[in-house]
Amino acid sequence: MNDSETLRRFEKTERVNDAQTGAADLTLWRITSPVNREIYTGMAVSFVSLVAWLAATVLFVPITYELMSGSRSTSRIWTLFGISVTLVALAFVCRVLSFRISHLGAFRLEQILRTEMASHLAKVPLGYVVSAGSGALKKVIFDDVRALHGFVADSTPLFAKTFAAPVLGTVVMLAIDWRMTFAALSVFPIALIGLLFAFRDYGEARERVDAANERISVVINEYVQGMSVVRAFDDGSGSFDRYRSALDESTDALREWTSKTQTGAFVARTLFAALPSVLVVLLFGLPMHQSGSLELPVLVAFLLLGPTVNASIEPIIWLQHHLISADAAVKRIGLFRRVKPIPEVEAGSAPRDGSVEFRNVTFRYDGRNDEALSDVSFRLPEGTVTALVGPSGAGKSTVAQLIPRFWDVTSGSVLVGGVDVRDMTADQLMSTVGYVFQSPFLLNDTIRANIRLGRPDATDADVEAAARAAHIHDFIVNHLPNGYDSVVGERGTTLSGGQRQRVTIARAILQDHPIIVLDEATAFADPDNEARIHRALAELAVNKTVILIAHRLSTVRDADQIFVLDQGRVSEQGTHDQLVADCGGYARLWAHFTDAQEWGLRSSPSDPAEVEHTEVYR
Repeated sequence: MNDSETLRRFEKTERVNDAQTGAADLTLWRITSPVNREIYTGMAVSFVSLVAWLAATVLFVPITYELMSGSRSTSRIWTLFGISVTLVALAFVCRVLSFRISHLGAFRLEQILRTEMASHLAKVPLGYVVSAGSGALKKVIFDDVRALHGFVADSTPLFAKTFAAPVLGTVVMLAIDWRMTFAALSVFPIALIGLLFAFRDYGEARERVDAANERISVVINEYVQGMSVVRAFDDGSGSFDRYRSALDESTDALREWTSKTQTGAFVARTLFAALPSVLVVLLFGLPMHQSGSLELPVLVAFLLLGPTVNASIEPIIWLQHHLISADAAVKRIGLFRRVKPIPEVEAGSAPRDGSVEFRNVTFRYDGRNDEALSDVSFRLPEGTVTALVGPSGAGKSTVAQLIPRFWDVTSGSVLVGGVDVRDMTADQLMSTVGYVFQSPFLLNDTIRANIRLGRPDATDADVEAAARAAHIHDFIVNHLPNGYDSVVGERGTTLSGGQRQRVTIARAILQDHPIIVLDEATAFADPDNEARIHRALAELAVNKTVILIAHRLSTVRDADQIFVLDQGRVSEQGTHDQLVADCGGYARLWAHFTDAQEWGLRSSPSDPAEVEHTEVYR
């Protein structure tokens, strides 16, 4: 399932949950409330800009009267003109200032929301992160927050012009001449009808276009990320057809949307422009002026005010677009916010030792009916090495991930140092349990920063000592251009898999946790790197409680105890020799493992002379 489909399914589920729990919807103005001061200040300054512009426009009436007067005063004309120019300058400065204020507020809102959402993401169950997918979470945390940034930065200053200008402008025009006011605004009803047609079925059409664009993004990501598979299997034509199909779908959606709205939008934009208003004012005003019922200064005033009022309504089209985009972003952010974090106590209990215990643990993943673990109980004494083995899907990784509380158990309890992990703070638990993952993850930063990730206050000497223990120091100083200050690239792509794994082991050694979980730490290593990783793990495990997940059974022979998991239950436990002697499930796994070590690829050519060229062994 792709990210967009996952996001839509999750949104649907959350709406149902909201309907059942009565959760209040997050509104646009509630989510932007942290920057209300900047928003309202920007609006107020924009309003001042509008008033200054209208006042400067109205001053042309007395200026025109003075110019037409037989006893005109040059000083009065220049004084009025100077005031008008000053007001125009004030309007310009206030307009620029209002956008500056709103942009600063938008950047602050972006910082607040992303910081809050990143913090929230670190507290939600890992199951949500996995099910939502990186694409959907990226859309919420980056794209949707950016949409709110655009709304606050570019839209809020225009509210004064869009909503206050028609009102204030109409009041001013009515105060001057009610007849010309109706003439100047006569184009408005026709333009409004065009506007209504332009926004007909806007929400439905916009949703279809957004869905099509999301599909394009997903297909492009698949095409780029799976390029090796694309080149190996379909020469690019099949994947490119998927992209072309998504592009055609987006084009059709845009074409249909445009065909429905272009006529109304064209009519609205045309009539809200300055020229139609000027023509209407002249059409009505010139005959009245020639008949002597309308003075020239009044006609000049309406030639300036009429286009200003009508043009101020045009941004409604643009604002509506931003409002709908921002509202959609708010809904998705609201769904993300309503994901409940794992409950955490304020003052937790510190573990008494390095033991681990499962008491009648049952666990079920969200959205699944079957149990990943069912009534699992065992105790791992401090300082022992315990291996978890079993077929794929037996529950080994689930057991390992419940220890650092990546999820909460459905029933039962997990104890670390005699304390339920739910009664420990996150800092207490993370300072007790270290985790080395099957797929090592490195930041796009220096080797030093990656090793120091768990202990930012560690000295350079501490980092180097950890790297030596992880058998990665010699490689760092002899093969990397800048030693410990070499940047490893995105996800550590400049290093091999074994090198990345040893850097993550150095990170765990530096943290020096009393409990270490090793989740298939040598799964993808070549023999040379595997030997180095084993030596690094041996350094890491000294005087520690170690929980080892392994498919290569040769790595668990010397474990103090081995637990065999099958279908979410502990089916056997004991040492390697005991379990082999019992002739149970572990004995079968061991037999299969030893058979696999002798595996070879043998062909039977028709010509016996070709045997030495076609027989290959590992």
